[in-house]
Amino acid sequence: MGALHPVEQFLTLFLAFGPFVLLGIVLWLRRGDDDETSQAEREEPAEDRTEV
Repeated sequence: MGALHPVEQFLTLFLAFGPFVLLGIVLWLRRGDDDETSQAEREEPAEDRTEV
């Protein structure tokens, strides 16, 4: 069949590795959100839930 055209090479690499790159970005962003949330929870005093 011969060598792939440069556009075909790009598309092949994009389809092969693109989902993993996207997953890594999403995990990185979500981890940052979780870190901010847990830090905010540490700074705020916990509410007293012993009321009846």
